[in-house]
Amino acid sequence: MRTSTTFDVQLPEFLHRLRTASKEVDPNELSRFLPPEDDPGIRGSAVLILLADGNDAHINDAQGNGPDVLLTERAWTLRSHAGQMSFPGGRVDPEDGTGVEGLIRTALREAEEETGLDPVGVEVFAVWPSLWVPVSNFAVSPVLGWWREPSPVAVVDPAEVASVHRVALEALADPANRISCLHPSGFTGPAFTVGDLYIWGFTAGLLDKLLVLGGWARDWDPANVVPLPDRLVEAAWRSEGRRPEDVRRLTAIEHDLGRPEGVE
Repeated sequence: MRTSTTFDVQLPEFLHRLRTASKEVDPNELSRFLPPEDDPGIRGSAVLILLADGNDAHINDAQGNGPDVLLTERAWTLRSHAGQMSFPGGRVDPEDGTGVEGLIRTALREAEEETGLDPVGVEVFAVWPSLWVPVSNFAVSPVLGWWREPSPVAVVDPAEVASVHRVALEALADPANRISCLHPSGFTGPAFTVGDLYIWGFTAGLLDKLLVLGGWARDWDPANVVPLPDRLVEAAWRSEGRRPEDVRRLTAIEHDLGRPEGVE
């Protein structure tokens, strides 16, 4: 999907600016990686960017006040993206259907399977253009929703999800929680450190754009570059089937290669 779709549903005031911005959002604003049009091997998927006003009884770990977003920590035993923070979501199944409605069903189904949320309480108000994750060759469509009636959420299947979190937008926008992540490969991109959570990669990139489009962004210092934590580098090596001793050796090498001068 190359263009965004918005829906004329009733929303709280804190989401008005985000919906307006979503009507004409350029996919190039969201990511520099867009799905190639001539690759039949690309797999469709959708993620749910679920926003709540933060005033309900089901929130307990937002690390801040006010509106929040739902995030999951992927299981550390998964074959890809192990241990990474992410939005609930996954691959489009045939029974989800096609088009925008199919993507919405995918996002809601996956979120329910991963966190136990009740999709009846979710009001979808926008679907952003599809973005490309080259390492897994997924075309990912972000589905934006207002959590009109928040429900309890928790890990449903530990083989897929390690933990579930509602993180305050205030905490994500706080300059003290914002860094640039340096991957040993040389990749540098926005990241967030909120409590014990380290949010980087595709999810952090989308959160960065979400804060800007929603009007919640604050000035921060992109020059504050921090290497990716060893535990996440090790998870990437393990996902490639490396032996434990090779994981430790290669992590040390990549960590040293990726460390900027002067960073211990």
